[in-house]
Amino acid sequence: MQYEDIALTFYCQGARLTGILSKPQQAIRRGVLFVVGGPQYRIGSHRQFTLLARQLAGQGIPVLRFDYRGMGDSEGMQRDFTQIDEDIRAALDCFFQQEQQLQEVVLWGLCDAATASLHYSHQDPRVSGVVLVNPWVRTEQGMAKAYLKHYYLQRLLEFSFWKKMVTGQFNPISALGSLGHQVLKLVANRKNVEIDTPSKQESGAPLPNKLLQDLRQFKGRVLCILCTNDLTAQEFSDLSSSSPEWKKLMSAARVTCLTLEAANHTFSQRNWREKIGAWTIAWCKSE
Repeated sequence: MQYEDIALTFYCQGARLTGILSKPQQAIRRGVLFVVGGPQYRIGSHRQFTLLARQLAGQGIPVLRFDYRGMGDSEGMQRDFTQIDEDIRAALDCFFQQEQQLQEVVLWGLCDAATASLHYSHQDPRVSGVVLVNPWVRTEQGMAKAYLKHYYLQRLLEFSFWKKMVTGQFNPISALGSLGHQVLKLVANRKNVEIDTPSKQESGAPLPNKLLQDLRQFKGRVLCILCTNDLTAQEFSDLSSSSPEWKKLMSAARVTCLTLEAANHTFSQRNWREKIGAWTIAWCKSE
């Protein structure tokens, strides 16, 4: 299907924001808003957001990708993913103005943009779904656990590791120092971890607790895509299987979980990107 890329500007609290609308010739009534995580902008790493938007538009799905305040070509002070609710709202307003046939929108985010998208989702009835790709749930303990479980154990299974051992290229002192550092972080932070309950959801709560609360509050559909060669994704995978409530929410009928084997954090190969695009298209058109 033919589509057109249209440059747009719109405003958020007095700052001019820049976006690109990929407009299909015959658009469906469900659009996709790409929320871009920092420090990226609307093009994405190796043009991933541009290419994904065009892949979706070619199948009739209108897509808007934009730079939030302080990033890319948008005005305003630089900010992080916890401060972009108003930017997402302004982008949705613009999207609905440009695409009069829209009835609902899916928020699509990678890394901390996935986390920001889920946080915003339950605040706006126009949002019917979210696509979370390698969501960011970083904590000291979570990162240390991911390193120990997925990086160090995986290294023991790699031929290159044992080749270095045999040929004397392996530095055991450096390796043990790095391993010990991760173990110390895991042990030091474990005593500070609290069991998550709704009553403990406060503005200062750890990021995983906030994300769980957001998932509780959002009643729409969720597509979660995890790349297996990515510690950020592995950290989320460990988290989402860490408690009965996480397991219950992630196994709900409204949640679809997919894994992309061998792919890295930004799914940098063409076949990986196209697979994620195909999954997104099928999911967006499934209901």
